[in-house]
Amino acid sequence: MQFLKNVLATLVGLFLFCFLFFIIIVLIGVAAGGSDKDTVQVKDNSVIELDLSKVTEDYSGSFYNDKYSFLNSEPKEGLTDVLKAIKAAKDDKRIKGISITNNMSMLGIAQMKSLRDQLEDFKTSKKFVVAYADNYSQSDYYLNSVADTLYLNPIGEVDFKGLSSEVMFFKDLQEKTGIKMEVIRHGKYKSAVEPFLANEMSPENREQITSMLNSIWGSIAKDISKSRKISLDSLNSIAENLNGRTPELAKQHNLVDKIGYEDEYKSGIKKALKVKKDEDYNSVDILDYVTATSLNDVFPDAKDDIAIIYAQGEITGGEGSLTSIGEDPMRESFKAALEDDRVKAIVLRVNSPGGSALTSELIWREVELAKKKKPVVVSMGNYAASGGYYISCGANRIFAEPGTITGSIGVFGVLPNLNELSGRVGIHTEQVRTHSNASGYSVFTPLQPATREIIQQSVEKIYSTFVNRVAAGRKMSFEQVDAIAQGRVWTGAEALEKGLVDELGGLDDAVKYAAKLAKIKTYRTVDFPEYEINFEKILANLTGMPFAKTKEDFIKEEVGEQNYQMIERIRRVSQLRGVQAIMPYEITIR
Repeated sequence: MQFLKNVLATLVGLFLFCFLFFIIIVLIGVAAGGSDKDTVQVKDNSVIELDLSKVTEDYSGSFYNDKYSFLNSEPKEGLTDVLKAIKAAKDDKRIKGISITNNMSMLGIAQMKSLRDQLEDFKTSKKFVVAYADNYSQSDYYLNSVADTLYLNPIGEVDFKGLSSEVMFFKDLQEKTGIKMEVIRHGKYKSAVEPFLANEMSPENREQITSMLNSIWGSIAKDISKSRKISLDSLNSIAENLNGRTPELAKQHNLVDKIGYEDEYKSGIKKALKVKKDEDYNSVDILDYVTATSLNDVFPDAKDDIAIIYAQGEITGGEGSLTSIGEDPMRESFKAALEDDRVKAIVLRVNSPGGSALTSELIWREVELAKKKKPVVVSMGNYAASGGYYISCGANRIFAEPGTITGSIGVFGVLPNLNELSGRVGIHTEQVRTHSNASGYSVFTPLQPATREIIQQSVEKIYSTFVNRVAAGRKMSFEQVDAIAQGRVWTGAEALEKGLVDELGGLDDAVKYAAKLAKIKTYRTVDFPEYEINFEKILANLTGMPFAKTKEDFIKEEVGEQNYQMIERIRRVSQLRGVQAIMPYEITIR
């Protein structure tokens, strides 16, 4: 009888599994099909709501599934899609202006600069850009300051105080836990590993962070000064004295134009649109506007293409993803661009702090092979540092934003060592080997001088290779590159002075230059890479289904976004394997 119960239970379980699987497939199919059929209606006399809360990456990806073609999708939620939409809206007679009311953007300074420039261009059409916030964070104020009119809530504030960077150190933590990170590096500025070696910042690290912050602040302040017609000296005084801490002070110092509530802000928009007070004005969300307009082609009838290959995230190797860079999608992207006769030039959009030195070398090789057949131009985003610079240095031309963080030409290796911890908990190991180096490195024994020397040789070789790659690409001598390398981080503006980049500008500028090299005047842009999708990823993106959340989502909900970022930073550093070419720290402008 028990046997029959077990069999029956198994059959019921299989039936339920198959039924649920079928239902999920149907729901996915309906969602995928419906999204293609739904058309956003853009009405006359409309205002675009510039909500950036869902915009995090330059490129939102192109996804495919070999078995189920109905799952193929090309989300239009990237910054590049938003920039194209604003460009289209400039000449769209239905659009009268842009309203910025959502201040939850996670974009970086270089991305904000690109968006700001596009909004400045939009304003030349004599259409308005207005902004409202209960409170302005510093990064959001940088973007919002481009508006013709800025509103601030009567009990709000403008967080305008200058820039800072905080670095965490783990030396004491290692001694307390018995978990030690063995570090082998080259470059006196290669401070990615400094937190494991000390409890305070080295003079070299403090020097480069200070220089970087001053450079970024100079770029930010210059743009705000131009938009708000406030002198640089006055802006520095405002930041020093926190003169945005109350609405009254903010208005007195011209940081904002009006103090009022959101309903009063919207009444102002109605007045500009000549809409009656008791009626609603027409609005469209920026991402809805993206899907409602034909944005892919600069020239729809063009016969030539320019391929944009997005390299965003840490350089990890392998398959990669939308937020990490692997050699496989990069190789496939370059191959597809080279084999397509319509593609006349390639733009590599880099937004990466670096990562695996080996993968960086492999991607560098793809750039070298590609530029023998077609022009390759690099556009740098928020970061193109260390490995991110490695994959960029060989291009025919390099563009960076003033606030781009780049350089960091240096390498290091990190090896976790549990010798002290294992001794404390009573774990002991012994090795038997045929040759002196047969056992390699063990986390349970101290790092031997001979092993350290071997690893140091590997680091030195990769550093030398890195510098030679830069020297060849930038037409400089080894000594010239070495003098500005050593792991030193530069902003885009500083990198231009040092010869590490060619021009300051955004993705649009890089695309135009690529077209110039290819000798074409009319063209379309095509985006790479494509990523294979599976059901786990699909479920993770289905809204309203609690089981579809990823483990990252659950952790964020429990500890909060800022704490999650700190945990992730520690996790990423502790999991580094092999020789790394990665920038020394993260910088967040708030």
